[in-house]
Amino acid sequence: MASYKLLKEEGTLSLPTCSLRIDGAHVCDVDSALHKINPPSPRMKSNGVNAPSSPRLVSLDVFRGLTVVLMIIVDDAGGIIPAINHSPWNGLTLADFVMPFFLFMVGVSLGLVYKNMSCRAAATKKAIFRALKLLILGIFLQGGYFHGINNLTYGVDMEQIRWMGILQRIAVAYWVAAMCEIWLRNDEKVDSGISLLKKYKRHWVMVVMLTTIFLLMLYGLYVPDWEYQIPIGASSGTKLFTVKCHARGDTGPACNAAGMIDRKILGIQHLYRKPIYARTQRCSVNSPDYGPLPPDAPAWCQAPFDPEGILSTVMAIVTCVIGLQYGHVIAHFKVEILFCIIVFS
Repeated sequence: MASYKLLKEEGTLSLPTCSLRIDGAHVCDVDSALHKINPPSPRMKSNGVNAPSSPRLVSLDVFRGLTVVLMIIVDDAGGIIPAINHSPWNGLTLADFVMPFFLFMVGVSLGLVYKNMSCRAAATKKAIFRALKLLILGIFLQGGYFHGINNLTYGVDMEQIRWMGILQRIAVAYWVAAMCEIWLRNDEKVDSGISLLKKYKRHWVMVVMLTTIFLLMLYGLYVPDWEYQIPIGASSGTKLFTVKCHARGDTGPACNAAGMIDRKILGIQHLYRKPIYARTQRCSVNSPDYGPLPPDAPAWCQAPFDPEGILSTVMAIVTCVIGLQYGHVIAHFKVEILFCIIVFS
């Protein structure tokens, strides 16, 4: 601890002046004295990452803001303008870009945050904690805790709770991408595009592996017939529906492998009960909006289906890891304009 004492020095032609002796050295002003007694320490975040001294990435903030605006537009005007609402099944609309944009931005942010790490273990702990917070918040908001707000009844039925959702998907993608960034990179110096690919080559191996697994499962798994029940009106009775499949590689609403995986692992009672394919022409007289069933509606029209299911989350992880690579380009080469050109094109 610094030792100091007050000294008085008198000059013959000047007013008396005071100085501090701190650890044997004279300090003649207050600011210098405080700096000497309490030297600044390097800032360090609790996640093991050095606090950045550079300003925020403006293009990323702008892109994030535009994505939020897009989300608000499609949520509020999607029912009025079907062209910007989520596609009932096949096709791509403006609303279908919102989720990939958010996942992409998560990856870009990770590439900037974890550029300088002092402790991988601390960074891992922080990433796991953040992912768990997102996961728990997602289950709380979308799991069914507010199943009867109009009747002022709260709580959740654990036999019907929805496990997957938007925040849950972001949590999983964030955690996997963070683990890739923390543990699957080498210490090679980046001074060119080739050296950048070499430094993060394990990330690209992960992207290829996940994409291959997704395609093999989507087109290779056999989907048998399956059944589900729905309640009948206000009574306690249920109606049983049987969906005929016996298919492999089917990407339609009824017999795709993504739905089968969710039914087997999560349980059909834990899936989203207002599936997007209920807006197709085969399931709604008001298509592309929700509406009454047509007289010849197929058996699967009222079956639960989770748009944020397990298999589709695999490609959500890929989207996040690809965003991570864009973050690397910006972090290592300071090419912010590249981010703007590629994203907005």
